[in-house]
Amino acid sequence: MLSMHTLLIIALAPLAGAALAGLLGRQIGRVGAHSVATLSVAVSCVLSFWVFYQLVWGGAHSFNENLYTWFQVGSFSAHVGFLVDRLTALMMVVVTFISLMVHIYTIGYMADDPGYQRFFSYIALFTFSMLMLVMSNNFMQLFFGWEAVGLVSYLLIGFWYKRPTAIYANLKAFLVNRVGDMGFVLGIAAVVYFLGTLDYAQAFQRAPELVGRTIQILPGHAWSAATLISLLLFAGAMGKSAQVPLHVWLPDSMEGPTPISALIHAATMVTAGVFMVARMSPLFELSSTALSFVLVIGATTALFLGLVSIVQHDIKRVIAYSTLSQLGYMVAALGASAYAAGIFHLMTHAFFKSLLFLGAGSVIIAMHHEQDMRHMGGLRKYMPITYITMWVGSLALSGIPPFAGFYSKDSIIEAVSNAHLWGSGYAYWSVLLGVFVTATYTFRMMYLTFHGKERFRVDPHAVKGDEHASHEPGVLAHPPHESSWVVTLPLILLAIPSLLIGAVAIKPLLFGGFFGSSIYVLPAHNVLAEMAGHFQDWESFTLHAFVSAPFWVAMAGIAVTSYVYLVKPSLAGRIAKGLGPLYRVLCNKFYFDELYFALFAKGGVRLGRGLWKAGDSTLIDGAMVNGSVSLVARLARFFRVLQSGYVYHYAFAMILGLILLLAGFVFTGHA
Repeated sequence: MLSMHTLLIIALAPLAGAALAGLLGRQIGRVGAHSVATLSVAVSCVLSFWVFYQLVWGGAHSFNENLYTWFQVGSFSAHVGFLVDRLTALMMVVVTFISLMVHIYTIGYMADDPGYQRFFSYIALFTFSMLMLVMSNNFMQLFFGWEAVGLVSYLLIGFWYKRPTAIYANLKAFLVNRVGDMGFVLGIAAVVYFLGTLDYAQAFQRAPELVGRTIQILPGHAWSAATLISLLLFAGAMGKSAQVPLHVWLPDSMEGPTPISALIHAATMVTAGVFMVARMSPLFELSSTALSFVLVIGATTALFLGLVSIVQHDIKRVIAYSTLSQLGYMVAALGASAYAAGIFHLMTHAFFKSLLFLGAGSVIIAMHHEQDMRHMGGLRKYMPITYITMWVGSLALSGIPPFAGFYSKDSIIEAVSNAHLWGSGYAYWSVLLGVFVTATYTFRMMYLTFHGKERFRVDPHAVKGDEHASHEPGVLAHPPHESSWVVTLPLILLAIPSLLIGAVAIKPLLFGGFFGSSIYVLPAHNVLAEMAGHFQDWESFTLHAFVSAPFWVAMAGIAVTSYVYLVKPSLAGRIAKGLGPLYRVLCNKFYFDELYFALFAKGGVRLGRGLWKAGDSTLIDGAMVNGSVSLVARLARFFRVLQSGYVYHYAFAMILGLILLLAGFVFTGHA
């Protein structure tokens, strides 16, 4: 039996750790700060595993209770409460485990940073915010967690606030997410308008009432209420989970420290949108239009943003665009009504993508904060643990059996192929071709980083203690070396589920009814039920890969990349030159940044300048302020002429005034 006290400890322990590390950081010191923050998240992690065990094997029922009433107006009320079912419990385990690994890793990665205590406060606060989001039982609390993770993400991306690029990146993330969040809050308002409640259970119970209901946003154009709600809510997911065209903030967020890339932009925050859509499945299932839109957006993101990753040279940006692509796979699964497959990929991706980010951080430490892969190469002999664990993550990402990513990604591709919605054909070919793209950029990253000749050199005359021997890229003060145990231990612990969790979880999560009533799917949309008829066990699923299209598409990507980067390294440059315009389009990320800058940034400046000139300068300053002053000055000059100082002038004015007054009385009396 789950208790409110246990759930409160899970949610509030990271908040307490954040408060102690942030407010008392100077008093307790660096060791005290990382100890309280890490211990608080460890407590949440252990208790989350206990809750998961109780729900799955201990016979406990789902927990749904309100803790506190925020306000009540008539029959309408807003509460703080928890809904903990199997979907929530899985998210709690993923969030707290990844967060714990990041906390441990940070002890080594941020050891020399002056903002050490502040950083631990932020990441513990992020963990609290994410837990409040996934544990909420109502839309108001969901929105609180949604905005809280956005705020902490803003703080973490701009953690090195003296860097102009970091400030630009966190402002960009904040603004782009506001666009999606505007749709999200309007979606919540639409739920209240049509269903009259903020509570999940009541909203989902009343969801069938939306069938047939419409609203005229523009006169003469009726919109389905279910479609409107779903699309508005999905707008929030597009921002938070970085889907086209609201994806532009995530690659720039790599300006934050590497642990943040693993925690926020690989495993937790960016998957909040995926979790939200899965939680809202009773609403999305009522609109085939919304599902088609979700499917097409996800498939587009999976293919086209994966292509951008192929031309990146910064190791973190390669993984960042990979994250965008994999989020597209998850969203495509949601659009195909394969919500369980989307959550399954969310879980496996959390492990292997955070592993890759943390592994990249280990490489960056060894290379004295060099991130350009063109100045790496041959690192496998210097960093054996990082090398092996990153290969585990890379094979999982590429969908090679029996690694975890294979089971979740292939399930999504098969689910999309079985979908009967508009756009499913386009989506299938996009996610299938995305397999080739994924294998290409993943193996390219590994070959450039760990294989081939060394493209860096060590300066024998460097002063001991200097990070760089000179300002020249690729010149190091001392040879690369394996990172400390606080860095490599999380890599090993993340490599284990990256290898095993897919085979263990595929049957219960996809075909064993694991989520129960947490996810609702209409029988007509239930593509996983069609797949269940062909599924036997993970061994058969693995063997079937060798006669399936995704496996051979992935192998083609691996073969091409191996030939280009291992056999004929000079071929890469010739291919880039031969592709010409296409290569430039990919290097410029499809010109989304330039378009947004020209349309919104410059357009906003032009609009502001126009309003300033027309409204402020011309109307307010010119007509109202300066105009009134000018009018007073003119009147003063006129009346000053009348003030001559001669008595006969004043007598004449008095007589004239008296005549006018008498004339007025005469005409008034006559009338």
